[in-house]
Amino acid sequence: MGRFAVISMTERAAARVNEIVEARENAKGIRLGIKKGGCAGMEYTVDLVTEPNPKDDHIEREGAHVYVAPEAALFLLGTEMDFEVTTLRTGFTFRNPNQSSACGCGESVELKPADLKALAEARSAGAA
Repeated sequence: MGRFAVISMTERAAARVNEIVEARENAKGIRLGIKKGGCAGMEYTVDLVTEPNPKDDHIEREGAHVYVAPEAALFLLGTEMDFEVTTLRTGFTFRNPNQSSACGCGESVELKPADLKALAEARSAGAA
């Protein structure tokens, strides 16, 4: 598997990241974060990256680059990022093992941080 990845992304998600990057000048990828908000307490944030932050965790699939903000890594550890188009919404979805509940609209979630030790061990295993 190579390098450690905080999250994984599906082929559909990678294709969508590539579409976004191709449509924006100087874009290098997208950055995932979390912020307090919504009815369940936390919301995922997705921002365009033009200057990668060396502190971010970085994953790549099929040329699609996703950066994970350091403060979000504990909440996103083990998450699979997908992209879906349904009659109700189009957007990235996150299958997150740290999610304890979500609001009905799916826009905000309650997240518990992963074990810091697990994150450190996963990172050191990936660096080897």
